[in-house]
Amino acid sequence: MTSGNILIVDDNRTVLRALELVLQPEFNSVSTLSNPNRLPFFLQTNSVDVILLDMNFVAGVNTGNEGIYWLNEIRKMKPDIPVVMITAFGDVNLAVKALKMGASDFVLKPWDNNRLIETLKSAVRVRQSQEKLGKSAGNTEKSDHKEENVELLGQSSAMKYVFRLIEKVAPTKANVLITGENGTGKELIAQAIHRHSERADKPLVSVDMGAISETLFESELFGHVKGAFTDARADREGKVIIANGGTLFLDEIGNLSLPLQAKLLAVLENRQVVPVGANRPVSVDIRLICATNCNLEAMVEEGKFREDLLFRINTIRIEAPPLREREEDIVLLAKHFLQFYGEKYHKQHLILSGMAREKFRRYSWPGNVRELRHAIEKAVILADGEVLQPEDFHFRPVIEQDEAPTTLEEMERSMIEQALEESSGNMSSAATRLGITRQTLYNKVKKYGL
Repeated sequence: MTSGNILIVDDNRTVLRALELVLQPEFNSVSTLSNPNRLPFFLQTNSVDVILLDMNFVAGVNTGNEGIYWLNEIRKMKPDIPVVMITAFGDVNLAVKALKMGASDFVLKPWDNNRLIETLKSAVRVRQSQEKLGKSAGNTEKSDHKEENVELLGQSSAMKYVFRLIEKVAPTKANVLITGENGTGKELIAQAIHRHSERADKPLVSVDMGAISETLFESELFGHVKGAFTDARADREGKVIIANGGTLFLDEIGNLSLPLQAKLLAVLENRQVVPVGANRPVSVDIRLICATNCNLEAMVEEGKFREDLLFRINTIRIEAPPLREREEDIVLLAKHFLQFYGEKYHKQHLILSGMAREKFRRYSWPGNVRELRHAIEKAVILADGEVLQPEDFHFRPVIEQDEAPTTLEEMERSMIEQALEESSGNMSSAATRLGITRQTLYNKVKKYGL
């Protein structure tokens, strides 16, 4: 669980309940408001770390002006609270406007649970880092990584090797590149390196590079000064400056375009950033950790990734092993998640049957540890008895390599999986290959549980 108090503001009570169910297991507290007019009183009487704010509150209106209005009001009342905007009407210009006005991020409905959770966790970390840097009275940054730490438990030889690498590299200043499939725990490895480093008492700032557009890249990473552009009403520190003295974790580094790679490389070489609209560079001292599920060497050969940037970030490489190569750890992790979610949902006496454990061992776990965690959580929520049987776990069907799709849905799923694989998980690139919009692809990925 991440320490942090989340406030959701949305006029749709169904959406509020759905978001509450998704976020409650992940944060200290989750509060909801269906009427934004109650915001001023709530912020005066409650502690809030991040606000998830809807863009539209009047039926039939989808301009986003109401969300912009309330974003502006929040910035006046509590300028230090990160605000993540959420809307069913995705518009790049609207996103740019909201972010330039001070929003920390932008989420589209229907949302992806994992991405939403990580977005909010990142916002909480930034909030805590800013508090620490500002030396706020009585506040210290103590993130609760209990669940994340245990996810790195393992008795397999593959995980023991990872633990040895973490132990060796953590005390150094070396840049680290973490590679591996989605759901293998790359960010958790980054957290472990930071916790065991000499910078453990400094901020760990995580940035999802795949979620930052070219338009917002410099503002998000390097910050901007008041008046740098329209609606830049106050100075804003970028993620690199916030991480000064600590660790900067750049996730999905393989999704950066070549122009953005050049800008990042300049910062890494000079250890200086120039906020948008500023004239003087700001020196920074960061420990850099990057992660990707892409084959960066292949991307270098294809001219899609700068070789000099790869050399810069790849001093030490750690490969996060897929769960299918950690058979000894599957039941160990399952027991942990069963205990964790059993306590969360007040079902502490649940156990796994022998047949359920065997089903776990036979399954290939394409979604890795993340898929295992979600499978356990769903089973705990729906459990009626105290012993979980194989039928309590529903895994996604896997089409064998030599088995051709026999239905339109199977064919569509197969094409999407192939496009995602060929695009190394890059949603925009995969959508282009398939000839559909990015949002349509997100919807279909959610439909098929990919």
